[in-house]
This record gives sequence, structure tokens and C-alpha cells, in this order.
Amino acid sequence: MDATQLLAQASDVVAAADPAGLMPARQQMALSLGWHIILACFGVAFPAIIFVMHLRGIRKNDPVALNLAKRWGKVSAVLFAIGAVSGTVLSFEMGLLWPGLMGSFGDVLGLPFAFEGLAFFLEAIFLGIYLYGWGKMPPKLHLLMVLPMAITGVIGTYCVLAVNAWMNAPVGFDIVNGEVVNIEPWAVLFNQHAFLAFAHMWLAAYMVVGFSIASVYAVGMLKGRRDRHHRLGFMVPFAFATIAALAQPLAGHFLGHDLAERQPAKLAAFEYADETADGATPLTIGGFYIDGEVKWAIEIPYLSSVASLNSFTEPVPGLDQIPEEDEPPVNFTHYSFQTMIGIGLLLLAAVALYWFLRWRRLDLLKNKWFLRFMAITGGLAMIAMEAGWIATEVGRQPWIVYGVMRTTEAAADHSAGLWWMYGGSVVLYGGMTIAAIVILRSMARRWREGAADLPSPYGPKQLAAEGPAEARDRTDEEEGALESTGSKETAK
Repeated sequence: MDATQLLAQASDVVAAADPAGLMPARQQMALSLGWHIILACFGVAFPAIIFVMHLRGIRKNDPVALNLAKRWGKVSAVLFAIGAVSGTVLSFEMGLLWPGLMGSFGDVLGLPFAFEGLAFFLEAIFLGIYLYGWGKMPPKLHLLMVLPMAITGVIGTYCVLAVNAWMNAPVGFDIVNGEVVNIEPWAVLFNQHAFLAFAHMWLAAYMVVGFSIASVYAVGMLKGRRDRHHRLGFMVPFAFATIAALAQPLAGHFLGHDLAERQPAKLAAFEYADETADGATPLTIGGFYIDGEVKWAIEIPYLSSVASLNSFTEPVPGLDQIPEEDEPPVNFTHYSFQTMIGIGLLLLAAVALYWFLRWRRLDLLKNKWFLRFMAITGGLAMIAMEAGWIATEVGRQPWIVYGVMRTTEAAADHSAGLWWMYGGSVVLYGGMTIAAIVILRSMARRWREGAADLPSPYGPKQLAAEGPAEARDRTDEEEGALESTGSKETAK
């Protein structure tokens, strides 16, 4: 048999193993979801942070707080607009990239996706009312416009999380003679696993948004802007991030408490359990899984069993009990999981240290090293969340619907058009990233120069009614007072 025949047979084996559309579909979903999920976090958590800041401004007659709430509303609008584009792309990708999944289970998943779309449109409506309501609505009524934004953001995200939870723990259907029958769409929405998965993601969203906003004001303070505007802009989101960081380990523990029964291969990859131990499984840090064995790792006795199974004696089921064809990419899954855990614990330690020293009457906001660390916490929180999603999704492989449909069964048989779509998406997301950075930096620059109202991202640097010097000299308190005047007069 010559080399040409060998190559032809090898190509046939590869084609039989993986459909042509599998690789571009995976690359496309990784790009789209990894990019969009950051914006989804702001849709979930930002409205609540804005609400608290706006409420403080009304109750304490605080123009600085009102000014911050107004500015954050405009930032939220920019992020929402960009997220609308990436979310629209995702809605088409499910059917284009995974025809096997949607063709078989479209009726099962239709209800949560429909509710997610409805929540998105409602959030857009109330965001518009909030943005244009400054000075035109009674203050308390205007404030209440934020609540539907927060609620619809949570509902939409829950619906998406319910679909993902269903992919990890499928319910609400039967398969008879190869056909999906006895469909119960409500079972997808009210799957017990969906509530736990949402709680974990909900807290992650507050960590991402809280630390990201706080990091912006930490950078400002490092540059010498240590006024009340920056301190308040730091403290409110930092308080939200603190609560989320402290609660997140508990939520993650409850989410994974039955993982040994639901997805033993994923848990074994998380914990680097290459074989089922005779007693408690140690926690494995670092190392590499090579030829069925974990090498060069650091082990801490008992801790894996304690964290995963609440037991000092029961072992974590090892990969030796998993058929090779059902194993996930072990090293990638393990390091993604440990990246999430490591960063999460680092952020928890940072917030705990801050509040402990504040209780001891020491202000870390005067410490440059603390501010430098806080300046990178937004990025760290994003990395931790992305790593957590990689661990969840890669750890579920080779299943797209766990135990029911393999990922290879869901992908398309063609690839040429999908690679072109992937290339177009890279250009689209790259362009939107650059546009978001340019617009937000432009807004921040003009705010620092004294502009109170930004009619468009490319508007003039100063208000038409003011000269450049007047605009620069006006304080944040005066801006907030001007912004709230219309609402107060309406209330009178």
C-alpha cells in the first residue's frame, strides 16, 4: 500500500470521526460566547449598581451620586448596543452551527429562548426611558425605571442559563424510536440545576461588573484624582463585588455537590483523579495528565473529597472508571477550573483584607499598591469567569447534551461557509471591541473636560451654552445639581 492510499484512508477515518463543520463551529461558539458573556454580565449587574447610586443621590440630595448614575446609564447604553449585535449573531449561530441539536431539540429549547428575546426587548425599552427621563420625570418615578432593566436582565440571563443547565442535565422529553417526544418545555426552565447554575453565574456577573467599575476609579485615583467623585465611584461597585466574592464559593460548592453522580468524568478532570483511590482523594494542584497518569502535581491530602463530596473518606470517582471515548480534554478542563478557583480566592482575600483593615481604621485607598492591584481586578474577574465557562463546557465533552447527544452528532457536515463566517465574526467582534474602547474613552475624556451632557459619542467637547473655561471649571457636584434640577422641578 503506497503513501497516497494511506493518506486517503487516514482522511476517511478523520471524516468518519468528526464532521467537517465541527471545528469551525467550536471556534465560532468559543469566540461568540466568550465575547458576549462579558457584556451579558453588565446587563445583569450594572442596573442594580446604577439603582443604588441613583437612590443614594435622591435620598441624600447628593449631586455627585446623581452624576455618577447618569454617566453609568450612558455607559450601560453603549455596552447594551454592542451586546445587542453579538446577541443577534448568537441567535442565528445555534441553528447554523449545530443543526443536529436544534433539529432534534428545537421544540424543547424554544420556550426559554423566546422568553430571553422578550426580556431583551423590555430591557431596551426601559433603558431608553431611563436615559431620556432625566429632567423630564418625577425623580422617584424616574428611579423606578431602573428596576425593570434589572429584572429583565436577570430573566433573560436565567433563560439562557436554563438552556445550558439542560445541556448538562437534560430533562423534559423522552426518546422513542429515535424521536424526541413527550416534550415539557417548562421542565427546562424550572430544572433544579438551572437555579444553582444561575446563582453561580449571577454572582460571577456582580464580581465582573463590580470589580471592572471599581478598577476604572482605582486608575483615576492612581493618577491623582482623589476627589469624592472617584471615591464614591469606587466604593459602591466595590461593595457589590465584595458581597459576590464572599458568597461565590458557597454557590459553587452547592452547584458541584452532586457532580460525581451527574458528570463523573468532568469531576475527575477537575480534580485530576486519574484513578479511584482507596480512601479520600487529595486535592491536586498543577501537574499534567499524561498517558493516563498525573505527573508533577502537588497533592493536599483529603481536600478534594472534602470539597467535592463533603467526606473525609469517600473517594472521587477516577478517570479509570470512564471509557476513553467519554473522557473530556483533561488538562484543559483541569487548568481552567483551577484558574477560576485561584483567581476567585485571590479576589476574596483582597476584599476581606480591605474591609478588615477598614474596620481597624486603615484606609487602603491611600495605598498605591492596593490601588494598583484593584486596577487589574476587573480583568482578573473576567478571566476567572471565562475560565469557569471553559471548565463547564469543555468538561462536558464529548457530549453536547450530556448522555444523550454527542457534539459530533450536532455539528454540520459542511465547513467552507462556516470558516468564512468565523472569519467575518473575528472582524466584527474586533471592530466592535475597538469601537467600544474608542467611544468609552471619548466619553470619559469629555466628562473630565467638564461636559455634562453627551448627545452623541462624537458630540462637541463642551456644552453649547458654556465656554470651554466654564465647562472645565465646573465641579462634579455642580454637574449633578444641574442634572437633578429638572427632576426636582417636575416633582414640585
